[in-house]
Amino acid sequence: MTGWFYVLAAATLEIIGVVGLKLFSREKTAFSLCLFAGGFALSYLFLYQSLTYLNMSIAYAVWMGLGTAGAVLVNMIFFGESRKLSRILSVALIIFGVIGLKIVS
Repeated sequence: MTGWFYVLAAATLEIIGVVGLKLFSREKTAFSLCLFAGGFALSYLFLYQSLTYLNMSIAYAVWMGLGTAGAVLVNMIFFGESRKLSRILSVALIIFGVIGLKIVS
């Protein structure tokens, strides 16, 4: 269970890093730089910690899938990216894939 906590924390921090990257690309502030660099750095740290408990192939795939799906959803909600049905279905497929990996590991 601890390994999954680390992966979930890593994915959440990756999403924070993506938000920071988006904000930093718009306006170069110390806050957006901290979100960007800190989010990604801490994300890798938590992913590294998860490898004590989980196989690399599972931890990495779940981290990347949750981070990607979360980043797409955050950008759709807060930054006005396209909300086409095809994008939403693609995010759903990523999430189902992550759930499948969790079930079989």
